[in-house]
Amino acid sequence: MTVLDRGSAVPLWQQLQADLTARLAAGDFAREFPGELAIAGHYGVSRHTVRQALRKLRADGLVVAERGRQPRIAPTPEIRQPMGALYSLFASVEAAGLDQRNAVRKLEISADAVVAARLGREGSTPLLHLERLRYADDQPLALDRVWLPAELAAPLLEADFTHTGLYTELAERAGVRLEHGREQIHAVVPTAAERMLLQCPPTAAAFSIHRIGYAAGRAVEWRHTIVRGDRFALTAEFSAQAGYRLRQCGALATA
Repeated sequence: MTVLDRGSAVPLWQQLQADLTARLAAGDFAREFPGELAIAGHYGVSRHTVRQALRKLRADGLVVAERGRQPRIAPTPEIRQPMGALYSLFASVEAAGLDQRNAVRKLEISADAVVAARLGREGSTPLLHLERLRYADDQPLALDRVWLPAELAAPLLEADFTHTGLYTELAERAGVRLEHGREQIHAVVPTAAERMLLQCPPTAAAFSIHRIGYAAGRAVEWRHTIVRGDRFALTAEFSAQAGYRLRQCGALATA
């Protein structure tokens, strides 16, 4: 039993709310969030006090507490973006109300004959290679690797990609704006190294996304992204006017 300080000037419900928040952050309720009666018994408070605390947790988006149903931990917010259009993970994550950041693992000029061939260049063509681990609210979402011809993208060596989008920097620093592209998405089993970086649950698969992007009629971007399968989903919409259109929701790895 956890005893709250009844002599404190801080109301009991606020003490309870603070303690539950700390326990949520520590992962104490990974399996199941306790019901009102269990919380009341554990802390020795009334159900009214519990409801006040849960009301604040619900307002903060930490739990879902509905009338007549046991409270539960709120699901991770989804990041939604339409497929078939150039999109930005940077904008999508922040539009979902999540903090976005990148851990830059590589930003260098190198040569890769296989990638150069995909971009329609000679095998020895210098390429800018950017590799980032993408985060939303401090949780890894995707491992993103992109290559662009250095003759176009060299100015990006001066960019700080910890909190900005590739396409924004490419347009502002190099004057290059992607016009269209093509993607292939496959379900894969993450490698041990990828699973460690993405902190994937043991049973989670992943999506492997290959993208080629075009500007001024030429291929200028080759990208390979591994996305956590438990944070990413595909849905489809259709109508008589627009026809069939795929949409993706969840953590997608792009600009």
